[in-house]
Amino acid sequence: MRKFSVLMIVVVAVMFLATPAFAQGNAPATTNPFPFGYALAMAIASGLCALGQGKATAAATEALARNPGARAGIQFALILGLALIESLALYTLVIIFAK
Repeated sequence: MRKFSVLMIVVVAVMFLATPAFAQGNAPATTNPFPFGYALAMAIASGLCALGQGKATAAATEALARNPGARAGIQFALILGLALIESLALYTLVIIFAK
């Protein structure tokens, strides 16, 4: 335990000392070299979300067909999973607008 705490102190100290080394200087502003990158990122995120939601829905449907008595648990897990999957696309959209 003592070795772990010493290691953590060293890691934190190195992180604080390295912060000024990675600070951004006064570089000239550049334009985005790939202007369609935002659209591509949103397309990839949306496509992967659609695939994930399709797989989750298919798995939930199969689970309900095999065990209809577990409907409440399966439905809760499905809705929670779909919300988390959809949040990927929403986070991507927020990042695009923030950029």
